[in-house]
Amino acid sequence: MPAGHLISRVTILGTGLIGGSFALALRKYTTGIRICGWDRPDVVREAQARGAIDEVFSGELALALQNADLIYIALPIAATIDLLPEIARHAPPHALVTDACSTKVRISQAAAELFPGEKGPLFLGGHPMAGRELPGIGNANADLFRENAYALIGASSLQEDPRISALVKILEKIGARPLWLGAPQHDYAVGLTSHLPQLAAVALAGFLYDRLDENGLPITLAGPGLRDSLRLAGSPYATWRDIVLTNQEVLSAALDLLARRLDDLREKLASRELQADFDAANELYKLLRSL
Repeated sequence: MPAGHLISRVTILGTGLIGGSFALALRKYTTGIRICGWDRPDVVREAQARGAIDEVFSGELALALQNADLIYIALPIAATIDLLPEIARHAPPHALVTDACSTKVRISQAAAELFPGEKGPLFLGGHPMAGRELPGIGNANADLFRENAYALIGASSLQEDPRISALVKILEKIGARPLWLGAPQHDYAVGLTSHLPQLAAVALAGFLYDRLDENGLPITLAGPGLRDSLRLAGSPYATWRDIVLTNQEVLSAALDLLARRLDDLREKLASRELQADFDAANELYKLLRSL
């Protein structure tokens, strides 16, 4: 019997970067769990070829959900919301359903109506604070979650449900750090620390791209600092479309505040008043390194 005791069969819906990494992590750090994958035929077959999953499913979702103890949804936000009613109809009554989407308010609202939690499958929103700029099962990694926070949506008292405590034990086994918080609190926090940096990288990359000359300047003189700053610019819009659409209010306000900060920096360019800004930035960097 695997760690968590109640979870011996996991069905992963979406076997790309996150779903594939979760499968590989289960394979590496737990025992006795049978892993099933549901996705497009080519994607799920590649996941099986990598040794991430034992059984492959595509097409009819009900077959993939049969006998699952844990249903792990690693699909885009819109696809997750669209599939939740079908998942609620076909999930075994004893199952725990969780997702890995990057915004939580919309999904939590939809799940609250579909999973009342009375004598039926239980839903718990989740979001691993881990990822890479390149998507797909080819970039999946068993250690993707290690030493990273894993947001769980709701009160920590939910751990009293044995299904949830079993999931928490698995998350700890794969190296993640479970963190409990509410859906609005989550979306605000990731809007500032994840979604805003993505848009800032896109803006800076677009700014530089528009200024490339026939010799490749200024990029031909770029050093590792620019590559580090623009790592997120390699993420495709398909990955971010639903995230931006479901966190518009937070992102709009954050962009306004960031624009004001840039205006402040511009006004200080001719003076030595930038010291305080650099000091604050240095302190935040130290804090991030210590987490």
